[in-house]
Amino acid sequence: MFKKDMTPGSKSKVKSSAQRGIRAKVLESYPLLEPYIEEILPKKEQLDLVKLPDRVSLYTLGSTPLFFQHMDDPIMPHLTLVHKYPDAFNRLRIDRGAIRFVLSGATLMAPGLTSPGGRLPDDDADEDGRYGEDELDAGTVVVIEAEGKDTACMVGVLRMGTGEMKKVKKGQACEAGHYLGDGLWGLNLG
Repeated sequence: MFKKDMTPGSKSKVKSSAQRGIRAKVLESYPLLEPYIEEILPKKEQLDLVKLPDRVSLYTLGSTPLFFQHMDDPIMPHLTLVHKYPDAFNRLRIDRGAIRFVLSGATLMAPGLTSPGGRLPDDDADEDGRYGEDELDAGTVVVIEAEGKDTACMVGVLRMGTGEMKKVKKGQACEAGHYLGDGLWGLNLG
């Protein structure tokens, strides 16, 4: 979704009423962030809006990217926020073979999640319950972790539900993603 050589557009202050709305939307979308919301979006701090290409809005606190949103799509966390609070988001895991494709910007396909190294919610191979117990529906924002790695490598929106992925085991799994090494990751906001 984000080209490697992306330049940020204009930066503007977010009005306090809009900031309260963003805060409420973040808590509605990611309820597990509630204990950390004052650290992430302090009421007394000024949130900035940075315009990016393709009608994407990036919300920042100073030079720290927090969330981004394409038009009226769901608000999505930046990977720096995901790395800081990894347990606050719906997570899936891809196998070792899919990592290089995701990091090169390719679309995440279902086989990378349904193969032996991948993990979906309520997966028999997920011994510690790390990936949740409830099936996730299409349109849900998910964090993609990689087999054998400690931090998430992508944030995206599910194109198909996890139950359907388990049955079909093919097709496009995720869309509208932000991955390690893309233009949003390397964006200079300083």
